[in-house]
Amino acid sequence: MENNKKLVLYPPGGILMWIIIYVELFTFGMAIAALTYYGAQERVQFHRDSQQLNTLIATINTILLLTGGYLVAKGVHLFRMLEIQKAGNYFLWAIFSGIGFMLLKLVEYYGKLQVGFDMEYSTFFMFYWLMTGFHWIHVFVGVVILFFLRRTIIKQQADASLEDIEAGAAFWHMCDLIWLLLFPIFYLLF
Repeated sequence: MENNKKLVLYPPGGILMWIIIYVELFTFGMAIAALTYYGAQERVQFHRDSQQLNTLIATINTILLLTGGYLVAKGVHLFRMLEIQKAGNYFLWAIFSGIGFMLLKLVEYYGKLQVGFDMEYSTFFMFYWLMTGFHWIHVFVGVVILFFLRRTIIKQQADASLEDIEAGAAFWHMCDLIWLLLFPIFYLLF
């Protein structure tokens, strides 16, 4: 008996999503390189400024994003196993973890603005606002993507393809990865 199945090799989420992820990682990488360069030039000021950040909120946010990443990975796995309702529930909890991250980050931002640590305060805070703000926007987009994926999964629509689910998950994991770079750089190393 002849096997007519073709082996399809593609990255999870499709090649376009991975191009987007590589461009985003390159962009954040260049910003991190610039931050490192200026941090070496203004070492004392960067250390002083980093001491003004809220490490507790950042740690909780790290836990929220990593938990969200686990929930999305589990949701994708359940979707592959055709456990649609369970997959939808895992995506829902991942959405909540992303919303929790965004709300806590807004609390942190509000606290910084209240004491005058805006973008113009110092080079450190310029990088802080630009990089964490850009990341916040990515998390927001990730939550929106997860919301629409969950809606598609729950409605069991014909267009709920594995590739779409994997693309959304890949974007979400990119947000995790970027935060895992930003967290130690801003909150621990300077």
